[in-house]
Amino acid sequence: MSSEDAHMTNSSSAPPPLPSDDEPKYGGYTRFELELEFVQSLGNPYYLNHLAARKLLSNPQFVAYLDYLQYWTRPPYLKYLTFPGPTLKSLQLLQTERFRQDIISPDLVNVLVQEGMKAAVEWHRET
Repeated sequence: MSSEDAHMTNSSSAPPPLPSDDEPKYGGYTRFELELEFVQSLGNPYYLNHLAARKLLSNPQFVAYLDYLQYWTRPPYLKYLTFPGPTLKSLQLLQTERFRQDIISPDLVNVLVQEGMKAAVEWHRET
């Protein structure tokens, strides 16, 4: 079973509790840690393309899991995202069927990568 499959089958409808010392571990990591790592990986256009190539983005269970991950857009979870801009943008785009179909295109992946690099340069100029 892949990590994506584990996410789909092991998630409940409620967000995971915030980290605590007594939380159960899965492979040495808490559910919170696993979901945080996964949701942050969605900010990578190449990873989104990989998910599309594996046909996960057309799997209704996986699409439901992406909807479940919307809790990361709200406090207190939001503050744990390292790069909230690209992560939340991708999570929002993944809610649409059209984007889930189109991300298979290397051209779209390249556009997203270029936009991300441009945004990073702009951000550094402002700080």
